[in-house]
Amino acid sequence: MKMLVNPEDSSWKKELARPVFKTKAINKIVKPILRKIKKNGDKALLKFAHEYDHVDLESLLVDEIEIQAAAAAISPDLREAIQTAKQNIEKFHAAQANPELVEEVMPGVVCRRKSMPIQKVGLYIPGGTAPLFSTVLMLGVPAKLAGCKEIVLCTPPNLEGKIHPAILYTAELIGIRKIVKSGGAQAIGALTFGTESVPAVDKIFGPGNQFVTAAKQMATKYGVAIDMPAGPSEVLVYADDSANAAFVAADLLSQAEHGVDSQVVLVTPTEKIAKRIKKEVESQLEELPRKDIAQKALKNSVAVVMESQEKAIDLINFYAPEHLIIAVKNEEEVVDQIVNAGSVFIGNFTPESAGDYASGTNHTLPTYGYARNYSGVSLDSFVKKITYQKISPEGLKVLGPTVEIMAENELLEAHKNAVSIRLNYLKKNKL
Repeated sequence: MKMLVNPEDSSWKKELARPVFKTKAINKIVKPILRKIKKNGDKALLKFAHEYDHVDLESLLVDEIEIQAAAAAISPDLREAIQTAKQNIEKFHAAQANPELVEEVMPGVVCRRKSMPIQKVGLYIPGGTAPLFSTVLMLGVPAKLAGCKEIVLCTPPNLEGKIHPAILYTAELIGIRKIVKSGGAQAIGALTFGTESVPAVDKIFGPGNQFVTAAKQMATKYGVAIDMPAGPSEVLVYADDSANAAFVAADLLSQAEHGVDSQVVLVTPTEKIAKRIKKEVESQLEELPRKDIAQKALKNSVAVVMESQEKAIDLINFYAPEHLIIAVKNEEEVVDQIVNAGSVFIGNFTPESAGDYASGTNHTLPTYGYARNYSGVSLDSFVKKITYQKISPEGLKVLGPTVEIMAENELLEAHKNAVSIRLNYLKKNKL
C-alpha cells in the first residue's frame, strides 16, 4: 500500500482513484453476446457455456434431484450457519416494510401510497473464484418478503456442469425453484430478453465482474431496471490508536481477497499507526490462501495519514466507500458526520465480514463512489410505490379552482377543462 501524508483536497481524486475499466473494450465484447442471446435464446446460452465455462450442458435448468441432493452435500455446520444468517437477514428486512400511507391533505381530498412487489426479478449470483451463496440470501430473502411473483436465479456452472451445493441449498431454503446454469454477460442477456428456458424479468439484481456490470447497464436500454451500477468491492477503514492493528489489517485483507481489482483504503491520524497496520497486513497476507489476489489488490490501495479529523471525515465522504469501518475513540461523533457510505461498521468488534454474511444488513452495496447517490439493496429495492387519490364532490369544489388557475397559466386548456366540466356539473345539479 502506498502512503499519503496530509494530502491536499485537490489531489484526492487522483490519489484515491479506483482501478479504471477499459469500458469501450468491454462493451465491444458484451454487445455481441447480448445480441446473440436475443436472437438465438437457449442455443446461444449453451454455446457460451461451452465457450466461457468450458462445459457442455444437457439442460440450462437445475432439476429437482440436484436441488434435493444439495443439503446432504454440505456440512451440518454450514447448513446451520446459513439458517442463522437467513433468520437475521429476514428479521432486519421484514422490519423495513412500510404500512400503506393514507393522508387527507384537505377536506375531501385523500391521497394514498402503497408498496407493490416488482413482479419478475432476476438474481445474478457469481460463482467464479468463490461461490457466493451469501448473495442468494441477500437478494432472495428480501425478494420473497416483498412478494415478487417470479424469482429467477442465474449462476455459472462448474466444469462438471454443476452448481455449488451451498448455492442450491440456500435457494431451496428461501423457496427459489427457477435456477439457471448460466453466468457472465450471457446470463444478464437471458434475464433481459428471455429465452426458451429463462423468463425475461423486470429488474436484475446482483454483483459481478466488469462484463456483468456492463451487461446490466446495457439492460437498462431495453426497459429492464437494475439494482445499481456496481464495480469491484472496496473498504475504507478509519482507525486511530484505539484500534487493534491486527483487526484493521484483517478487515483490509478481507476485501483485498475479493479480486485483483478490489481497493482498500486506510485513513489514520499518524504515520506510526499507519506503519503498524501496514506491517500487520504484510504478516497476515502470507497466511492467506488467496494471497496472490490480495497482493495485486493492495497495489490499487492506499494508506492516508490525515492529522485533522475534520479533513479525514471530508475525505471519507469524498471517497464514498462501499464499506466503511470506523474504529476510533469518538466513534459516534464521527458516524454522525458520515453522509456517503454503503454500509458502516462501528467499533473494534464489528468486522465487515459480519455484514457480508449474517448480521442482518444487506451486502449488495454501491461501489465506485456511487454511495453518493445510491443506497444498498433493501426491501424497498424489490417494490415500487403506487400513489392513489380520491376526491369527493366537496373536495373538488375546494381544490378545483387551484388546479384550474395552474393549468390555465401553463396554457393547458384541456387540463383545466377536465376540472371545470366537473365543477359545472356539480353546480348545475346543485350537488
